[in-house]
Amino acid sequence: MLSELIADIKNYEGLTRKKYISQVLRLQETLKWRENLFEYGDDCAVLPWGEEYLLLASDGIWSKLASDPFWVGYCSVLVNVNDVYAMGGKPLALVNVLSVREEDTSEITQGIEAGCEKFRVPMVGGHIHPGTSTSVAVSILGRAQMIMTSFGARPGEKVVLALDLDGRQYRTFLNWDSTSMKSSEEVLYRLEALNIIAQEEMATSCKDVSNPGILGSLGMLLETSRVGALIDVEKIPAPVDISTFVKMYPGYGFILTVKPEYTEEVVTLFEDHCISAHVIGEIIPEKRMNLFYKGEEGVLFDFDKESICGF
Repeated sequence: MLSELIADIKNYEGLTRKKYISQVLRLQETLKWRENLFEYGDDCAVLPWGEEYLLLASDGIWSKLASDPFWVGYCSVLVNVNDVYAMGGKPLALVNVLSVREEDTSEITQGIEAGCEKFRVPMVGGHIHPGTSTSVAVSILGRAQMIMTSFGARPGEKVVLALDLDGRQYRTFLNWDSTSMKSSEEVLYRLEALNIIAQEEMATSCKDVSNPGILGSLGMLLETSRVGALIDVEKIPAPVDISTFVKMYPGYGFILTVKPEYTEEVVTLFEDHCISAHVIGEIIPEKRMNLFYKGEEGVLFDFDKESICGF
């Protein structure tokens, strides 16, 4: 069973497509044009700005969602908002680049409007390419006082998975929708937990669960932190079968690494904000991710021999 799960994850397109990031890493050389910039690899770029930080991110929506233009628009807001909260920040504004077929335009913009209303962030401008195949990209600007990065995980720390399980699979997509049915007040209250954790410096690193799924996204965090992890797959709360759920993009899903003395406090804080939080493993110095599941053990990633993004 575990070997099949490992093979399924390693061959999942949501994970394998991340390898193309390595082809653009030469652009890190441009960081020399401004001092004190963070490395590539986080959910947002971080720009020191006075006594605070500006957060800048951009996401293109996967073409696999194109059959549902409303959901494409909605998710273009959702994924960017999650990137900002993963870093400990709050969104300020969005801009877009819309390449659209005329028949999709109305539904996409309705979805964007619904997302902006849900997360209370304005779409302040953008660009449209009419008469083309549908492709949506959105960028976000946020701000933060304290930052959680993907670079801070250290051996001995606990891996905490925070999920909103109060939701449902969206159609047949690998999306666990936990936001569209909730009010703005409900979704923002749940996200506020991340701001508190960042402000109180309760976590050493954080990453939102994106297209590579739970274990693939954790692998990306391990790669940038240059560490490994021991993960008990049975500790992952799965509302559908585990092989499907670990590949899903959740409406609310974040992976954090936490020092043992803060772990209970972090879990309790998430639970107080209506979020399911579980310790699913521990960080180790060896650069590999070992999985344990129903008495079996296997290696999902060995970073001495392979990479996800090329960092």
